[in-house]
Amino acid sequence: MIRLVLTLALALPAGAQIIPGLATPPSGNNQSATVTQHIGPVRVTIDYSSPAVHGPDGKDRRGQIWGKLVPYGLTDLGFGNGKPAPWRAGANENTVFTVSDNVTIEGKPLLAGRYGLHMIAGPEEWVLIFSKDANAWGSFYYDPANDALRVTVKPHKHEYREWLTYEFPARRPAESVAELQWEELAVPWSIKVENIDDLYISKLKENLTNVQGFGWRGWVAASQFCVAENTRLEQALEWAEIAVSKPFIGETNFTTLSNKAAVLEKIGRKDEAAKTMQLAVHHQSATSLDLHQYGRRLLTEKKNKEAMEIFNLNFQRNGDQWPTHVGLARGYAANGDLKQALEHARKALSQARDDLNKKSLEAMVATLEAGQPIAQ
Repeated sequence: MIRLVLTLALALPAGAQIIPGLATPPSGNNQSATVTQHIGPVRVTIDYSSPAVHGPDGKDRRGQIWGKLVPYGLTDLGFGNGKPAPWRAGANENTVFTVSDNVTIEGKPLLAGRYGLHMIAGPEEWVLIFSKDANAWGSFYYDPANDALRVTVKPHKHEYREWLTYEFPARRPAESVAELQWEELAVPWSIKVENIDDLYISKLKENLTNVQGFGWRGWVAASQFCVAENTRLEQALEWAEIAVSKPFIGETNFTTLSNKAAVLEKIGRKDEAAKTMQLAVHHQSATSLDLHQYGRRLLTEKKNKEAMEIFNLNFQRNGDQWPTHVGLARGYAANGDLKQALEHARKALSQARDDLNKKSLEAMVATLEAGQPIAQ
């Protein structure tokens, strides 16, 4: 196929020549394609040209692709530097693999960058080559001196694919699998981001020097990431404190104080966490929903008495409205007083504003009328 495409291009009249970057049809009708996958904060992109199993003349080449149209091993392309070369892993210009940050490919390190992707096909094993030369046309001038990385992988059978395609069939928070799929074969390789939490932290620090750091919300979100992932907790506390008190950025409110309390709790400073959370719930910025959600969280932590205190506080501050009655219903139920729980559940039902909450409260009332505890 490589020789054929080159021969046809050289034989075309000047007005029909294939000039890369010029808005003319691609050589051999091998349409350009791009696929991108994020692995956490890392962006992986493959740019390629996609040949078909059926040739430009319509001939069905099924069963003639691997080992024939795409030769096994290195092959003399009859042009370029005259050295045996790998397959260009597609058609026309280089297939280009771009990664925004350092990763490992099949367990071997690959630095952030843009690489020409070449492959040495074989009946049992394939060699993937990531070349620092990403700007060539095909593999005609491939030079192993430019290799950044070589890995060996195993191909496997795949459902029929008319057009050569790259996919990411497996995706996890810190790793993915990229795969070439064509005809009835797939060639996979693993991509992993090592120390992904450290990478997130690095990017968060960079973000917070930009517009994302010009207010308390960005600092809260950054510290919440650390708490959720149980990483860099001292850094989380620093960011949480900035959200509360840094001049021109910080603000003392329910969100910033409760976030700081969560960080303190996470690092084991429980007395300070409790005092900070008290400041949060008694702060004027704490809404009825803020207090209700905090009370619900305490219930999930089996802190039923503490939750009841919050639900009562919410009622005292915000009065006769359905969120406060819902909270009291849940609080009384958790503490064993189903009669009081039913009274507040009925009041909440009469005040509910939408069908979803009405249905939920109807179920709660029915459960309490049957003398059964409610799920918290």
